[in-house]
Amino acid sequence: MKREKNDRDVKAMRLIRKVYHRYEGKYGYRQLQLFLWQDDGIWMNHKKVLRLMQKLGLQASIRRKRRFNMKDKVAERVAKNLLKRDFTADKPNQKWVTGVTQYRVGERWLYLSAVKDVFNNEIVAYQLSERNDNDLVLQTFTKAFAKQKDVTGLVVHSDQGFQYTSHAYHDMLPKVGAQISMSRRGNCLDNASMESFFSHLKMEGLYPYHIRSLAEAQSRIEKYIRLRPQRKLNKLTPVEYRRQFAV
Repeated sequence: MKREKNDRDVKAMRLIRKVYHRYEGKYGYRQLQLFLWQDDGIWMNHKKVLRLMQKLGLQASIRRKRRFNMKDKVAERVAKNLLKRDFTADKPNQKWVTGVTQYRVGERWLYLSAVKDVFNNEIVAYQLSERNDNDLVLQTFTKAFAKQKDVTGLVVHSDQGFQYTSHAYHDMLPKVGAQISMSRRGNCLDNASMESFFSHLKMEGLYPYHIRSLAEAQSRIEKYIRLRPQRKLNKLTPVEYRRQFAV
């Protein structure tokens, strides 16, 4: 049993080292836990990631600096988890999940912000950018609300990323009648529906191809979002399923 445990640890350490170097050693154990799930579809307890990183002597090169009582100010804009991992809905525009992911092409990064309706897994809106900032998320929601006119009572769920705790985000959603919901800090499973989409996008729409440019990555992402049929939707695309439901 001890030998089996050691073998599992050796395999896990290889994965952790691979992801650590993939992101140039910038991130700590909680972010690596998220990248393992998001990029490789592998769930690993954060305590195990921390233990094995310590065993490997790996540390984040970026440390967060504490300034004044900024943490308290941000905490005021952290919403309750209204979704509570219930990723089901019986009609469109009842529950949306959202998030931001990144994909590296050479020495550059492409960031994708997306909003998904859990009713039919449709990507309601998305935005691509070489910059991960507030505008990336705000532009995504501007597109989403332009397409879906009546979203009164809608619950929008995200993690506690800086874009989602910004003043602009907390001003935008209530104005259209939407409610803000957030995952608990450091708990990616609270937004598993969005993380699952990002993982499938990379595994099926990006990793199988030798992508050489940001334009090609963008084209692959757009094609995957537009054309992906799903078994649980009777092999229809999310948009086709919503149209059938409307009829």
